[in-house]
Amino acid sequence: MVDVLDNKRAATRFRILVQIAERQPAVSQGEIAEEVGVTSQAVSEYIRELVDDGLVEKEGRSRYRVTQEGVDWLFRTADDVRRFADHVTGDVLGAMSEAAYIATDDIEEGETVSLSIQDGLLHATPGSEGPATGVATTDAEAGTDVGVTSFEGVMDLEPGSVTVLQIPTVRTGGSRAVTEETVTDACADADRVVATGVEAVVACRQAGTEPALTFAAGEVAAEGAERGLAVTAVVTTDEVGRVTDTLRDADVSYEVLEGN
Repeated sequence: MVDVLDNKRAATRFRILVQIAERQPAVSQGEIAEEVGVTSQAVSEYIRELVDDGLVEKEGRSRYRVTQEGVDWLFRTADDVRRFADHVTGDVLGAMSEAAYIATDDIEEGETVSLSIQDGLLHATPGSEGPATGVATTDAEAGTDVGVTSFEGVMDLEPGSVTVLQIPTVRTGGSRAVTEETVTDACADADRVVATGVEAVVACRQAGTEPALTFAAGEVAAEGAERGLAVTAVVTTDEVGRVTDTLRDADVSYEVLEGN
């Protein structure tokens, strides 16, 4: 790692030399100490070392000037810091901002792609026609995953909604207390159906609807709605509060239907 980032003494030395360069020739050690966060005595010792190393020359009482050797050292060190910063922003953070999309057609690395959400999943299409674009970081065949970075614009996305269908507990009739038509109607226009509670799962299956998931209905419904999906959550009555609390926390629009 760069010395001024890896070594506290080297970092302090660098900062003090920068302060001298900014303030020369009249240098207040007290002001430098306050700026750098060390004592005036420490600044005096650092300046003495800088003078001994030929990076600073003394011109009189409280008058110092950075030598050409000192300027060169500052340039070299600043270049090292800049290269490290470029590595962090370009390689590290750039990789962190990369996301996976589904390629709708064959895509080549470096190609500009339009971004969209389809069926709740991120998709990338060759070209820049859409309101949101990115740059592919990998080659990809249609239907496979492709890395995308350098995002611009905002994807068009209408927020989804959640319908919560209550199913009585077994103590009050369970799935037998709900008609198949009630469940079918509630699920007819849904992009996803999830269920929580044995009675709810059985009610779905009796109506010929297999839930995508049979647990964590609130969390899944909330995330689905955030991705623009219409979700029906079929939920046993004693689980409804937990599901709706999750939806409210996520600020998701929902309605609750009675199943009996």
